[in-house]
Amino acid sequence: MKRPPGIPEPADDDNDSGDTDLMVERDILVRPVQEGDRPTVEWLTTQLWGAPEVVVHDGAFYPAMLPGFIAERAGRIAGLVTFDVRPGVLEIVTINALDRYVGIGTMLIEAVRAEAKRRGCREVVLTTTNDNLSALRFYQRRGFRIAAFRPGAVDRSRQRKPEIPRTGDYGIPLHDEIDLACPV
Repeated sequence: MKRPPGIPEPADDDNDSGDTDLMVERDILVRPVQEGDRPTVEWLTTQLWGAPEVVVHDGAFYPAMLPGFIAERAGRIAGLVTFDVRPGVLEIVTINALDRYVGIGTMLIEAVRAEAKRRGCREVVLTTTNDNLSALRFYQRRGFRIAAFRPGAVDRSRQRKPEIPRTGDYGIPLHDEIDLACPV
């Protein structure tokens, strides 16, 4: 698949160190995903997650159809977060900082927190995997706490989405899901 204009090569993760629909900081603009962005969101999801769907907690999401925020830097996409909202809860479905160590992941989290507050949600939740030690560190440093552990959930998801690798970050076997939550 050809990379759309303005999309940099993806980075592995965001280990980097703002409450309106539009957030600008350090020459980074965070804005809501718009209808015209949907093809790019689908392309990014496929590139970063292996398919246009994300399989998690025994269900599937299609991030290109979800609300979200895009971080732009120097006229190109530098980060993306997508989410689902149900009564009282905003769930982050995908989050990727393509530029690392410049605060993009944190800005996306802050945009999501502001959106959750605006929508009257009581908490923001997300799911990561047992191998994703960098994500666990990142989220916990931003106020998230471990809320649930689902042994074998990734193994079950792999039956639906065989593209999910068997070995994850740091050579760790990829089997389990970990939920994190943060009050709004």
